[in-house]
Amino acid sequence: MSDPSLLRFRAVVDAALAQLESRRDEVNDLNVFPVADGDTGDNMALTLRAVLQEIDRLAAAEQDRTIDEIGRDEIVASVARAALLGARGNSGVILSQLIRGAAEELASRPGELVDPVLIGAAMARAAEQAYGSVREPAEGTILTVVREMAHRIATELAHMPQTRLDPDSAPDQQDALIADVLERALDAGQQSVARGPELLPILREAGVVDAGGYGLTVLFAGVVAALRGTDPPELEHHRAARVTRPQHESSTYRYCTNFAVTGNGLDARAFVPALEAIGDSVLVVGDAQTLKVHVHTDDPDAATGAFATAGSISHLDVADMHAQVEERADRLAAAAAEATDGAVPATARPTAPCGVLAVVSGDGIRRLYEGLGIHVLDGGATLNPSTYDLLAGIHAVAAEQVVVLPNSSNVFMAAERAAELSEKQVAVVRSRSQQAGLAAAVALDPARDAAGNAQAMEAALERVRTGAVAPAARDDAGGRFRAGEAIGFLGDELVAWGEPAATLRSVLAGLGEHAELITCIVGDGAPLSDGDVSELASVAGDRIELDLQPGGQPSYWWLLSAE
Repeated sequence: MSDPSLLRFRAVVDAALAQLESRRDEVNDLNVFPVADGDTGDNMALTLRAVLQEIDRLAAAEQDRTIDEIGRDEIVASVARAALLGARGNSGVILSQLIRGAAEELASRPGELVDPVLIGAAMARAAEQAYGSVREPAEGTILTVVREMAHRIATELAHMPQTRLDPDSAPDQQDALIADVLERALDAGQQSVARGPELLPILREAGVVDAGGYGLTVLFAGVVAALRGTDPPELEHHRAARVTRPQHESSTYRYCTNFAVTGNGLDARAFVPALEAIGDSVLVVGDAQTLKVHVHTDDPDAATGAFATAGSISHLDVADMHAQVEERADRLAAAAAEATDGAVPATARPTAPCGVLAVVSGDGIRRLYEGLGIHVLDGGATLNPSTYDLLAGIHAVAAEQVVVLPNSSNVFMAAERAAELSEKQVAVVRSRSQQAGLAAAVALDPARDAAGNAQAMEAALERVRTGAVAPAARDDAGGRFRAGEAIGFLGDELVAWGEPAATLRSVLAGLGEHAELITCIVGDGAPLSDGDVSELASVAGDRIELDLQPGGQPSYWWLLSAE
């Protein structure tokens, strides 16, 4: 679609998102309320990205129709629903409600030119909608910021020499007037953000301002820049003053759970008591056909189960808040250390089109995967995470699409269920061991989509052969070995048993045929030295290179792969 109004609308949203992306890490690090999970910037960006994608969808689907022909009500309803479905976390859901309130005001005035008066009405409706979505609104947050921005616009309108525009006004005149009134609102927003710690003790104790409120001013600065075609207005930078771990009730729950419910005759209020019985930070917003649900809980199954008879569940996203709190603390500690050394703090890894989540066990193996740019999920000693652990891991990958390496056949079903439930596009590659997963991970191309990466990784798996040596957990029923003795595998087949050295020699010999490289990952408590292992590897062939790596994995003394 080439309709100028829609193109201008897209440019404004795009600029708001770009400005938010430029300070996303800063917003994340301020995030201590209601839980210090460090994802407010991420969640707000996802909401805006959903709006931008919906505008592009409209543009592609309605190429021959103008905004007037489509109808403002249809466009704003579509955009508001996209924001709702794309929202994640408290901040994302509240931002979606701000967008919904503003959109509903615009839809209620068909044919009316968007000017300062209409902007003021939309801001007031947005603030009202956001406050109404939260059962216990906290002052000093994004709610206070948007309310005070709306109040500033209302005050300014009473003193502006020109507030209404002639329908024939040029677009640049319209943009300039709207930018002027929004910049005055932005000034009020910055003052409100700075005053937040006076209103909310947890912000004052943590030495930060509200992340959501600051994020709102950042995106408004982008809007002003787009309307004027200039750089955004100057905004004060707000950094987390110190590493803090606020102790409040939300930190007792593990999973930040978000999903959409689609049905008929839905009543948001009817579901709140059931959610509050299993968690906190409950938000249920939307309309009779579509609800967006947010809750902090230890039981995501129970959260979705509360809507089992209400409609269809979709857009499920689960984040591990305990892990996020640790990551935020580590990130701030690292930034503080770099600042002490006079270095410029490193920024977070940017979002890539595709990333990988690998299930691992062992500190050394974790480092091997992370060295390849792979996000890891600790599967514990048994390498057996739950579906919701995997969902949280998928959520944590800084990529739009994700490939999962389960690294155990026991994890296949949970990984495929998590892929089915996730709102991201996810592909599962059936890696049966951690050493095989490493060979597959090398094939990652972050610029390729999940399906393409999965295909490349599956091809890599076909070229690698694996083996392992472990202490037997129990006596063999057939009398071949006793608990604690070595047992050796080629693939999943038991091929050797007895003393560790003899068993390892047999596995190495089996892997050596047609191999150029054997990788040996040494586990916790391995009974032979690296030198002993190198000597044993000579039986596999003089021309074979042995790569010894510390893995620290439990249960297995040596994990091996041959290529």
